[in-house]
Amino acid sequence: MPDSLTFLMGKHPAILPADVRYCRNHMWCRPGADGRHQFGFTGYAVRLMQDVYFLEWKVNDGDAVALKQEIGFIESSKAQSELYSPLAGKDIRFNPSLLNDPSAINSDTHATGWLFEMAADISGTMDAGEYYAYLEGAWATAQRILKNQVNLDDDE
Repeated sequence: MPDSLTFLMGKHPAILPADVRYCRNHMWCRPGADGRHQFGFTGYAVRLMQDVYFLEWKVNDGDAVALKQEIGFIESSKAQSELYSPLAGKDIRFNPSLLNDPSAINSDTHATGWLFEMAADISGTMDAGEYYAYLEGAWATAQRILKNQVNLDDDE
């Protein structure tokens, strides 16, 4: 497999590095040898959200979380949304620098823009090829949602 795959969102590329795993809620997971895995938003998610400018956590370092449990809140130029845990496990720690300045999510999502570390079973996550196929299947729906958002914005 190449170092990364590129999913085209219209004219805009979403880079999918091959060295991470992917979750259905559009988070990447960098497996850790010690069972501590780093998570962040995929390039696809960042492109949809665009400029992230506010991030707040609703759980604390060390808390156990369930799959799809609300763990935080994010605001971007395109949306305000709750954040949900991509897996069941234990949150080890959040990226403290993002609370002061979440801009690294926009500019360096796969490195300094990581969101949190978690101890979890990552066997249900996808590799880059599987995630690419998942995006292909969901892209038509995403385009309809985006088009409706644009039409709503035009009517206001």
